[in-house]
Amino acid sequence: MPIVGIDLGTTNSCVAVIEGGSPVVIPNEEGSRTTPSVVAFTEDGSRFAGAVAKRQAVVNPLNTIFGVKRLIGRRYDAPEVVKARQYAPYNITS
Repeated sequence: MPIVGIDLGTTNSCVAVIEGGSPVVIPNEEGSRTTPSVVAFTEDGSRFAGAVAKRQAVVNPLNTIFGVKRLIGRRYDAPEVVKARQYAPYNITS
């Protein structure tokens, strides 16, 4: 059974597996060792992750999700979540 490690970062994320006793980072589809922690959804139902999602954020801000790591595990009424709801271009729901 493979051993997988995931570094979920606020800005970028990284995935590695153990091969021959050492960690090996899995590059993304663009060959990069890190991937922007961004996902996006379009009106036609397309879904994007990483750099592709980040690049289209300017034209699709309401459906481009980023910076959510700091919200994970927090209550909807927590000060950090309240502040994020005021400034995030996307909807944050409970």
